[in-house]
Amino acid sequence: MIYALFFLLGFGFAISGGMSIILYLNFIPAGLSFIDYLSIIQSKMECYFFIVGLVMMGISLNKLTVMSVK
Repeated sequence: MIYALFFLLGFGFAISGGMSIILYLNFIPAGLSFIDYLSIIQSKMECYFFIVGLVMMGISLNKLTVMSVK
């Protein structure tokens, strides 16, 4: 049960970080290059939530799959 909660928390982090990454795409039409965009999202903490969320979901899916096989 705790892994299902861990999965949902990771999903929320991934959605939050993914939306931040998409929102920062609005800087590109304002005249920034793609390299500048990458340096901006690298410096923002909320964009790391996407990676953290994916890792949390992967770990919990791995544990849930192992538990359901037993």
